[in-house]
Amino acid sequence: ERGGAGMRSGMGVGMRSGMGAGVRALALLLWALRAGGTELTFELPDSARQCFHQQLERGTKFTLDYQVITGGHYDVDCSVEDPNGRTLYKEAKKQYDSFPHRAEVEGVYTFCFSNEFSTFSHKTIYFDFQVGDEPPILPAMSNRVTALTQMESACVTIHEALNSVIDSQTHYRLREAQDRSRAEELNSRVSYWSLGETFILFVVSIGQVVLLKSFFTEKRPGSGRAGT
Repeated sequence: ERGGAGMRSGMGVGMRSGMGAGVRALALLLWALRAGGTELTFELPDSARQCFHQQLERGTKFTLDYQVITGGHYDVDCSVEDPNGRTLYKEAKKQYDSFPHRAEVEGVYTFCFSNEFSTFSHKTIYFDFQVGDEPPILPAMSNRVTALTQMESACVTIHEALNSVIDSQTHYRLREAQDRSRAEELNSRVSYWSLGETFILFVVSIGQVVLLKSFFTEKRPGSGRAGT
C-alpha cells in the first residue's frame, strides 16, 4: 500500500521566523504527501474471476491502473461498477489500461478481473488503485495570492519529477518481469524442442541401422516337404 508519511504540520511551530525561504521550502517538500492508494500483484487462475471492493465518498477521485505480467496472451477482462450496480468501465482482453473516475454516489465500488475466457492459462496481474486527489505540496497553496518564490517553485518541480520517476520505475519493473517471463517461456520451448529432436534422431538412427542390416542379411530358403 502506497501513501505518504512525512513531517507533521506542527513542526512548523518550532521554526524561527528568521529562517530563510529556502529552508522553509525544503521542509515543505519533505512534508508533501502522495495520494493514498493500493498496489497489488496477484495470481488469477484460468476460468476464474477476482473482485475487489472499496468504500468511497461522493466526489472522491480514483484511478485504476492495471497490467498483465504473465500468462497466455497477457490479456484480461476488467470491469468497474458503482454501488448501484451501474457499469462504469468494461474492457475485454486488455493487456494494460488506466481508468480515472470521480465517484458520483457514495458507497462500495467494485472492480473485477476476469480470466473466464481462458481454459488453461494462469495470469499474473498488477494493479494500482489510487484514491483521492494529491494534497498540495505547499500548505494553503490554493488560497495563496502571492507568487511562489524561486526555491518553492523549484521544490514543486522536483516533487513532480519524483512522482514521474516513481511511475517510470514501476512501469520498468513490470516490463522487466514481463520480459523475464517471456524469456523463461521461450527457454522452456527451446528445451522441449531440443529433447524432441534428440528423440526423433535416436529413432531415425535405430531405424536406419535396422534397415541397412536387413539389406545384408542372407535369406535362407525354407526346407521343402519330403516327397514319398
